[in-house]
Amino acid sequence: MNVAKKKTKEEAPEKVQEQAEAAAENDYDALNEKYLRVLAEYDNFRKRTVRERESIYPEAKAAVVKEFLPLLDNLERALAAANEGESLCEGVKMVLKQMKDILKNLGVEEIKTVGEEFNPNLHNAVMHVEDPSLGENVVAAEMQKGYTIGGRVIRFAMVSVAN
Repeated sequence: MNVAKKKTKEEAPEKVQEQAEAAAENDYDALNEKYLRVLAEYDNFRKRTVRERESIYPEAKAAVVKEFLPLLDNLERALAAANEGESLCEGVKMVLKQMKDILKNLGVEEIKTVGEEFNPNLHNAVMHVEDPSLGENVVAAEMQKGYTIGGRVIRFAMVSVAN
């Protein structure tokens, strides 16, 4: 009986050591998994902040340009209605050219309208006209110009659509 007791006493420390190693390995695996999860979350956070930072400037630029568009519209209306003297007309033309140059330098482009096929992603149809000389779904007239910046519409063109 003494021999049997010695064997179990010798096996007990080995079992305890194996259990301790298994517990340590489980703790290691849990901590490693937690570390990898935190690392992935940080990487996602970093990528998201880079995307947000890159999108702030174009959005701010578009907002500023949008504020200038009524000025541009009024200058174009004044030029169209100017019947008083050549100097007024020339002055308005110069201001209008300067404004268009500024917008062009900022990457603002006019949306093509008259004669183009109606595109709801670029045009806002406010009227419908019957015109046999124009095709189906073609822009007949422009009431207000539309503009894009970097391929993004900042104001839709207000148009009338034929047929």
